[in-house]
Amino acid sequence: MTFDLGYGTNGFANHRLDDALAIIADLGYTAVALTLDHHHLDPYAADVGARTERLATRLSALGLRVVVETGARYLLDPRRKHHPTLVSENQEVRVDFLVRAKRIAADLGADCVSFWSGVGSSDSWEHLKSGVEAALAGGPAVPLALEPEPCMVVERLDQALRLREELGDPGLLGITVDVGHCVAVEWQDAAACLRQAGGLLMNVQLDDMAQGVHEHLEFGEGQLDLPDTLGALTDLGYTGVAAVELPRHSHAAPVVAGRSFEALRAAKWLAGAEQSLRADPSSIRTFFPVVGRAVPSGEREARTRLLVAYVEHAGDPAEGLTTLYRQGTSAERLGVLRGLAQIGDRVPDTGVELVKDALRCNETGLVAAAMGAFAARHLDQHTWRHGVLKCLFTGIPLTVVSDLDRRADDELRRMVSAFADERRAAGRPVPADALDLLGEAA
Repeated sequence: MTFDLGYGTNGFANHRLDDALAIIADLGYTAVALTLDHHHLDPYAADVGARTERLATRLSALGLRVVVETGARYLLDPRRKHHPTLVSENQEVRVDFLVRAKRIAADLGADCVSFWSGVGSSDSWEHLKSGVEAALAGGPAVPLALEPEPCMVVERLDQALRLREELGDPGLLGITVDVGHCVAVEWQDAAACLRQAGGLLMNVQLDDMAQGVHEHLEFGEGQLDLPDTLGALTDLGYTGVAAVELPRHSHAAPVVAGRSFEALRAAKWLAGAEQSLRADPSSIRTFFPVVGRAVPSGEREARTRLLVAYVEHAGDPAEGLTTLYRQGTSAERLGVLRGLAQIGDRVPDTGVELVKDALRCNETGLVAAAMGAFAARHLDQHTWRHGVLKCLFTGIPLTVVSDLDRRADDELRRMVSAFADERRAAGRPVPADALDLLGEAA
């Protein structure tokens, strides 16, 4: 059994809850992170019990697993965002909310109730502990999962683990990890944070972020390594919910949720392929040909990742790389040539032979890829010069040639000058990048 991919209802704030759940399920998600809020399931509604019962039936019909989130912005105070918190003077309001959330979670059969500490100071630590203890003691025995949140008293994973330890390691207190927060504020990457949380991991929130910036982004817009992150969950044997957390994308929720699911599906496939390569490097022959279908929007990066995993675990990767190239389609050959920038130093002789082969063909894409960073490091000067000329003859911009300024010499300029003279003699224009190399005005 593996984990369930879900989507957070706080990213569907402009939808009725029932409509949001239907869309989430139709897109292929098998879980939902339900944020209790006045416009969805209001824990303070007079008929909250009946509403919860109907929601449980709806979730079951849609086949959606659920975790309960408690990050509503103005549910407790219409004037102050996220107030009061567990570090506020009137923390009892937040504790009461968490206990209500636990009751709802119990009625829904939810995995846990996720919560965070609140904004405070170092003096807030003991006050926070008392609030967590009160929340654990109240209501049914539903697990609480503490989420480290940037700029809050518990900002990083080590602080969450410390608080849990100081409370005596209660069995019903676990951890929520928002993988984007790991990018923003942690000293280690998201995969390492997940592994550190280990068996205490009860809930995962999925989003991208940039280092040092607490802004939830769609996958691919920040610095999160999504395949590595999902691979860590698989390696851990995590069987809980991992739900997309994009609370500021409600204006385009169905489209964003669809894009997110496709990104997750591709990343999960890639993570599985990398895991298989670690166990059986020869499986590269199975995975490499289908990358274009499995990861359509990130084919280039995916092929390189598979090649890196292959060379790291194959005893002698040279023969396998040669086979992938010579028996592959144009897309597969292109993938091998591009991957040489990262893997070629492991097999320099093989890489040089593949580059030379590409320079003998007339496929401009292969020629361009052949003159990348690997060629700049390993190709002999004579062959490298002729590669530059091949680019000029076939109309490939010299911008594809790595380290052109460093490797260009007088002999190359002589060859390019002769090329330019032939073009002029034939009444044909000289490419601007050839003139740039010669130091002539276009």
